[in-house]
Amino acid sequence: MKLGTRFLAVAAVSALAAVSLTGCAASAPEGDGKVSIFGGYGEADSKAFQAALTEFGDANGIEITFTSLASFDKDIKVKIEAGQEPDIALWPQPGGLKDLADNLVPLKDVVDVAAISATLVPGWDKLAVVDGDIYGLPVSANVKSMVFYNPVAFQKAGYAAPTSEAELQALEAKIVADKAGYPWCAGIESGGATGWAFTDWLEQYVLDLYGSEKYAQWVSGELDFASPEITAAAELVQKRLLAEGQVNGGGKSMATDGFGNTAPLFETGGKAKGQCFMLRQGSFITGFFPEKIKAEMAAGDYTHVGAFPLPAPEGGTAGVLGGGDLAAVFAGHVDSDVKKVAEFIYSTKVAEKMVSNGVISPHKDFNTALYPNELNKKIGEAMAAAPLFGFDASDQMPSEVNAEFWLAGTDFVAGKATWAEAAARIDAKY
Repeated sequence: MKLGTRFLAVAAVSALAAVSLTGCAASAPEGDGKVSIFGGYGEADSKAFQAALTEFGDANGIEITFTSLASFDKDIKVKIEAGQEPDIALWPQPGGLKDLADNLVPLKDVVDVAAISATLVPGWDKLAVVDGDIYGLPVSANVKSMVFYNPVAFQKAGYAAPTSEAELQALEAKIVADKAGYPWCAGIESGGATGWAFTDWLEQYVLDLYGSEKYAQWVSGELDFASPEITAAAELVQKRLLAEGQVNGGGKSMATDGFGNTAPLFETGGKAKGQCFMLRQGSFITGFFPEKIKAEMAAGDYTHVGAFPLPAPEGGTAGVLGGGDLAAVFAGHVDSDVKKVAEFIYSTKVAEKMVSNGVISPHKDFNTALYPNELNKKIGEAMAAAPLFGFDASDQMPSEVNAEFWLAGTDFVAGKATWAEAAARIDAKY
């Protein structure tokens, strides 16, 4: 463990301009043969990440230790205050990383940022920028832009997965006209976090319609929720989900139906049984599928599970919305070993050991043939082919804004507030 450094400097969400990418990292002092990494991975991902680190470490004469912290954002601050910070840490949210930038080093002083950025899906290199310098780059990713469906149900009804907004609208209309069920499964209830599933829908359309620059302005508060841009995105969500017949029970039911209620996606009884045909959710939603479906998937049977990327609105660009873990290096900890390990975890190689757990690589040149099944491969291909990436916006917003986004968004869905009223409530929290 190297020497401790300073603690906590609050950094505003930065604009995306003036990012320093030029030049290679300066030479580093000789290492001591050990590198420590902290993060917030769960048990399965921690094990896979450590396996990748150990294999690389053994080949390079470096002992690399990964420790998962139970409450990473809180625990890493405690470690820093105690002078027990690691050499490298992985943040699940870019805002927390940027808040601690005074304890970190610009990555241009550690690795060749330009070379790494050139392999990333556009947008990933803009998430941890402070005063024009990049402090964090991604190690792993997840995707929230996929629409899950039941191929058997589609085949029986004569439906095909849409590849454009026009085809999606036609499919929605046909499902309604056929009285086969409801186009969408779309519950947003999640206990104290109720509403986040709605925010994901809005974030997707803001990203698709206006790109990464305005998306970042929205996150920082420069672009109001009441602006014409965000209002237009909200109207798209309203048309897609809240129009009559789109979701079982309409907005009122959507506001109280659990986000993990996936059973209607695999129902076969039609509208009378609440059958729905499409579910836009994060790649983690497969863990909420009925036990029978999960057992099929575990056996490699994807007969009842398919997915396609949510098409972009007319005139938009289909970006990928999601999350992931960004790695940064602590000040006072840069040596030749830390440099080698940082280069490794920022490469495509580390994900090769983790994709079996559902991890997606943020690199556009990742070999998608390495994904363990067709579903993961489709999700990975969607990431690799994305023209831009947007990290979950509400997770980047100040906590008070995020909380009101959930609350006001839920009232909007339930018909208790117009979008103008909901937007005014959220804007007031900045």
